[in-house]
Amino acid sequence: MQRIPVTSSNCASVGYDATTSTLEVEFKRGGVYQYFGVPASEHAALLAASSIGGYLDAHIKKAGYRYEKL
Repeated sequence: MQRIPVTSSNCASVGYDATTSTLEVEFKRGGVYQYFGVPASEHAALLAASSIGGYLDAHIKKAGYRYEKL
């Protein structure tokens, strides 16, 4: 999956596959995670958020999307 660099203290890059509704996040401290069943609207809101890490925590992680570390 192709990721784009983001301006964040915690995240290095973010990618999204609309076909599978998979969000992929690369963290600056290492690790790439995929979150499954994430709507495209959440991906767009994540990229537009003033704090990408804060949005990721509140709306993706705490929302309970299934995930795996690559």
